[in-house]
Amino acid sequence: MNTNQAVPLGQLNRAFSPPNYELLSVEPELRTPGQDPASTIISVHSSEPPLKDFFVWSMFNTLYLNFCCLGFMALVFSVKARDRKLVGDLHAAQSYASTAKCLNICVLTIFLLLVVVTVVTVSVLSTL
Repeated sequence: MNTNQAVPLGQLNRAFSPPNYELLSVEPELRTPGQDPASTIISVHSSEPPLKDFFVWSMFNTLYLNFCCLGFMALVFSVKARDRKLVGDLHAAQSYASTAKCLNICVLTIFLLLVVVTVVTVSVLSTL
């Protein structure tokens, strides 16, 4: 047979058999969720607030109140908490966030104590 010869459309269709389709049964009524044993219902409702990672507070402490690099350490733990939260490990994220919060509180407390001591020292020295 010549490859350039045109084959009528009817003869070409006879060469291939039609596919066998499976007829689906029509369900006259809709089932409520949970009645079908093959169905799975997943309801995700989070009533707890999202986990805080204290990133902004740590960034502020790193830039302005970085006493003995505690602000930087708080920033590191904040980033770790954010990474763990994105991965889905909420227990580790909570642990890192708690450490970052404690470090931020320490940095702020030390800074405030240093300011108070400096003000008292300057005022006592200026009266002499």
